[in-house]
Amino acid sequence: MTTRESFRGDEEARQVGASPPGGLLDLLSVSAVVLDDHGRIVFWSPQADDVFGYTAEEALGQYAARLLVHEEHRDLVIKLFAEVMGTGASWAGAFPIRHKDGSSRLVEFRNMRLLDDLGDVYALGIAADRAMLERVETELALSERLVSQSPIGVSLLDTELRYLLVNPALERINGIPAADHIGRRPRDVHPLTGIDTMESALRQVLVTGTPLIDQYIVGRTPADPDHDHAWSVSYYRLEGAGGQVIGVANSVVDVTERHRAATEADRARRRLALIADAAARVGTTLEVEQTAHELAKVAVPVLADVAAVDVLDAVLAFRRTGGPHEGPELFRALAMVSDHPTEATAAADKVGGLAAYGPDRLITRCVHTGQPVIVAHTGEEELQRIARDPDAAEAFARAGVHSYLAVPLIAHNEVLGAFDLLRIDNPLPFDEDDAILAGELAARAAVAIDNARWHQSVRNSAETLQRSLLPGRHPRLVGLNVASHYQPAQASCEIGGDWYDIVPLDGDKTALVVGDVMGNGIDAAAAMGRLRTATCAYADLDLAPDEVLHHLDKITRGLEHYIATCLYAVYDPHQGRCRIANAGHLPPALIRAGQHPELLDLPTGAPLGVGGVPFRTSAFDFHPGDRLVLYTDGLVETRHHPIDERLNTLLHVLEGEPRPLKDTCQWLLDSLREPEDHDDVALLIAQAEPITPGP
Repeated sequence: MTTRESFRGDEEARQVGASPPGGLLDLLSVSAVVLDDHGRIVFWSPQADDVFGYTAEEALGQYAARLLVHEEHRDLVIKLFAEVMGTGASWAGAFPIRHKDGSSRLVEFRNMRLLDDLGDVYALGIAADRAMLERVETELALSERLVSQSPIGVSLLDTELRYLLVNPALERINGIPAADHIGRRPRDVHPLTGIDTMESALRQVLVTGTPLIDQYIVGRTPADPDHDHAWSVSYYRLEGAGGQVIGVANSVVDVTERHRAATEADRARRRLALIADAAARVGTTLEVEQTAHELAKVAVPVLADVAAVDVLDAVLAFRRTGGPHEGPELFRALAMVSDHPTEATAAADKVGGLAAYGPDRLITRCVHTGQPVIVAHTGEEELQRIARDPDAAEAFARAGVHSYLAVPLIAHNEVLGAFDLLRIDNPLPFDEDDAILAGELAARAAVAIDNARWHQSVRNSAETLQRSLLPGRHPRLVGLNVASHYQPAQASCEIGGDWYDIVPLDGDKTALVVGDVMGNGIDAAAAMGRLRTATCAYADLDLAPDEVLHHLDKITRGLEHYIATCLYAVYDPHQGRCRIANAGHLPPALIRAGQHPELLDLPTGAPLGVGGVPFRTSAFDFHPGDRLVLYTDGLVETRHHPIDERLNTLLHVLEGEPRPLKDTCQWLLDSLREPEDHDDVALLIAQAEPITPGP
């Protein structure tokens, strides 16, 4: 093989196993020219066309000095050529050449002597346009300066995701020297929990070439291991001039302050939403227990994983006096809500139960000082002062309770109890902001709880008075069997003035009375008591029902603003007749054996206290087995249904095989009363019985 042929060897053979070519030589258009020992051009690379302007056909065989060098520079060139060929010394530098178009261009040369296997000597010239080199050098210097001085963290990773370059900004962000990055993968450097996701994203960018821009990462690095930071990261695939994939670039911007501001803004929005939610959901009733449950429920899970409301038992009983307290306290657990069942809920005080806590316990300290108690991180000692006993403290620890907050329930400068919060799944400890928010919720709920306990106290007093004014045990009656029931209104409403009465009269007769004083509270109950007493007095006079109502009307007009409805009936078992008069009351239901129930068609009359409207007495047969149902409007009236519809429902419920009288009372209440009904009920059922002959 000749020397020239050896230069022209098989390119494919020379490239076996070679890595993909870089693009920098192509960018610089680096050319190669080979001269024989006489200075003639024997090899001409394609890139030389761009540098010198001549094609290979034009250049090969020509003397290089004549073709490529201006006449004034030929002597120097010949001298340099002789030195390279004679001594073998290489020469490098910039030299002006003559372009084909006649212009002079400065070209960067690297010249060296070549020796083939036959002993022939050649000169190899590696040439590149000087202007192109300077531009590339400037761009490289600028790029290096930008990367090294950039406040943005920048790194370059190869196709195996190994670090090739890390700038000083990324060193500071990661807290790891650049040298400790090089050659290692991100998972070998970063302790971030989402590192798998990060590497997966880098691989995706390498494969698809689609950049990922402004991805958020939150975590901690050795630069600041005690605090969370947030970074905006972007990934770009890097490609050479020939399209070959070099690797992936990663830019990192610390956006911790922006992240914290956004987090705080979001937290503030959620807190405002929670307060608004509490305003709508807490205190919807005048039930102490219901209000406490509403408070606990609104706090879970936004503020806590477990929430409880404990009120001082002495406060509920109105025994607690003002002033400082130092001893143990007895708490009643009113509510407990958990985001999901845990050992902590099982170990908490049972709702409705009582628990005594000494002065060393945190909940006791909270009510004694009237100040929040925050335990950011609960250890064994703190849990012993939170839980009711050591077993409960161990259950709290197993459940993962790691933070505790108690805020006092204060209304009208009186501490009612405490609002207790636990965190289990929420990894953040309670802080001062949480205490402020919990205090806001507790303050709103405390007023509602205080109103509810006062209302409940007044209601209980009214109910006690109401029941004390109603008949006790039923008297022994001739030819008549009776059952009665009084159902107070829901705790969210005042006690009304509903009453019933059963009055034995001369001649084995019985007066049956049902009435309703319009209004509520203790005053209505007192007015009802006066009317009941008057009714019993007039009943003893053996007056006709309309005359009794006439006298009651006069009395009612003297009871300030009160009016009342009333049904007054007298049953004579010997005649099998019942006489009845109505003062604005709903009609009673009559059930005859073997017949459908019906409403008695009675003159309605005006309510007692209106005055000037006469009452009328009606009579109907009432034989053994017949039933008369007298009731107040709380049994049938609702807010959502017409009264005629509800009266028809009453008759439908009374259909069928008759039940025992007492069972019938409960059956009517269960069938007709709805959960949202807000009125009390007086119910009286009388059944005629055969008269048993005396001894």
